[in-house]
Amino acid sequence: MSSKPMGPLLTVGEVAARTGWKPSTVRKKILRREIGYVKWGRSVRVPELGLDRLIQSGFRPALTEPLRD
Repeated sequence: MSSKPMGPLLTVGEVAARTGWKPSTVRKKILRREIGYVKWGRSVRVPELGLDRLIQSGFRPALTEPLRD
């Protein structure tokens, strides 16, 4: 296991607020292991750095030139 810090741990509600997803969508993505998480007792938390990486991996920059036909 890595000793790198994960940053703050976010609740399902906080992840939903940051992404615009419904909390149920966040829970489904956690169950499908699409989002990394920390299980702490009965609580589930998402590391902020993991969420940031997920968002960055889906980022597509704007085109600087128009598409050609």
